[in-house]
Amino acid sequence: MRFTFHLLKIQLSGGWKNFKTIPLERKLYILAIALEAVFANKFRSMLTALGIIFGVAAVIAMLAIGNGAQQEILDQMKLVGVNNIIIMPKSESKMEEAAKKEDKGKQATQKFSPGLSLKDAQSIKQIIPSVSKVSPEVLYESPIMAEGVSTYGKVTGVTPDFFDVFNLTLERGEMFNEEQLKFGKAVCILGAGLKGRLFPNTDPIGQFVKCGNIWLKVTGILDNRSVSSNLTENLGISDYNNQVFAPIQTILLRYRDRSVVTTAMIRGGSSTVVFDDGMMTSSFGPQSNDDGTNQIDKIVVQVKETGLINQTSEVIKRMLTRRHAGVDDFEIKIPELLLKQEQRTKDIFNIVLGAIASISLIVGGIGIMNIMLASVMERTKEIGIRMATGATRRDVVFQFLSEATMISLSGGIIGIFLGLTLAKIITELTGILTIVSISSIVISFGVSATVGILFGYMPAKKAAMQDPVTSLRYE
Repeated sequence: MRFTFHLLKIQLSGGWKNFKTIPLERKLYILAIALEAVFANKFRSMLTALGIIFGVAAVIAMLAIGNGAQQEILDQMKLVGVNNIIIMPKSESKMEEAAKKEDKGKQATQKFSPGLSLKDAQSIKQIIPSVSKVSPEVLYESPIMAEGVSTYGKVTGVTPDFFDVFNLTLERGEMFNEEQLKFGKAVCILGAGLKGRLFPNTDPIGQFVKCGNIWLKVTGILDNRSVSSNLTENLGISDYNNQVFAPIQTILLRYRDRSVVTTAMIRGGSSTVVFDDGMMTSSFGPQSNDDGTNQIDKIVVQVKETGLINQTSEVIKRMLTRRHAGVDDFEIKIPELLLKQEQRTKDIFNIVLGAIASISLIVGGIGIMNIMLASVMERTKEIGIRMATGATRRDVVFQFLSEATMISLSGGIIGIFLGLTLAKIITELTGILTIVSISSIVISFGVSATVGILFGYMPAKKAAMQDPVTSLRYE
């Protein structure tokens, strides 16, 4: 409001002090006259306020959409972790397409690549100084059963760094200890979704879950963490709620290590794989690598500082290219940069929408000024009578300025409720997250009050400058 008063002082050219000298009783009397004039012309007053109403509502709704988009980006950044680089194997189709581009009609030399392996992850952590944590992952899809309840989900082999990289915490229980990690003990941590399906009424800690043909002892339960399908597709983030997490050595020792060549693989025999613990069919194969050339399915690298992400990704690319004999069989994604680019695009879009919505407030102010000027012409005789009966020019200015301000403020209040309703309707109909902030309400209402005062001053000044004698003769 202080900013509004400063602008008003400039418009009044020093007349603000005169307004302050008006006695309180006289101010209340003038306000009563202004209020009576507003209610005497309800339809005209409503038309005058329409511009302010829709302007305030549009500003609140647009800022709510912008706040919702920003919150979604922040939530997504928490899910993908801070300063992360994701390394994943390339699909066969992408590798063939890249080979065709590289070949350009010439016979390409066949090279062997071991694919993504645990040694790649270990080398990245040991050699690159800008790397903070490295989380290799092995994913399998498997039937999961406990206490007579069966479902289908993912069994993921991870290291302790996995939970730190993705900011995952336990609801209860314990993380894997050194012995379990080193010797590949048959233990696991359940996602919140699986816990609800497999152990709806009992405590799963200490219970056993059968994944395929392997029994794993539950040592912990993850906190609930939902992931949108958009993140799953674009950034390679899994739904943590529906997974069983085991030490990566447990998966490689007890399930399958795709880097180990077996007699059945050499002979190209049956589609079943036999383990020490029993038999497992090919349906329990790797999720992303049907050919089994990659020992692990993903490596997530966390960089110490955001400014080092691009340089670190380049170093990783060169290192893995050498380790894979020059075969381009992996791809590197930087989720945070993708999300920041998306945030930047949304910010620009929201600024444009906010600017367009703000223009309607200015248009509403011009509407107030025009209708108030017309009102001055209609009420010329009333102005003359008031000035003839003792009203001063500052009284007339205060009266018409009060009318414009009342219309503007009432329009602002109605616009706030309309904006809140619009934000809720947008969320219900489109599913777009909207967050109405107190600052957006204060800003839009403050601007509406400022517009009413600024654009109401010119008609008020014109009314005060009327000649009382001429005004009394006006028909």
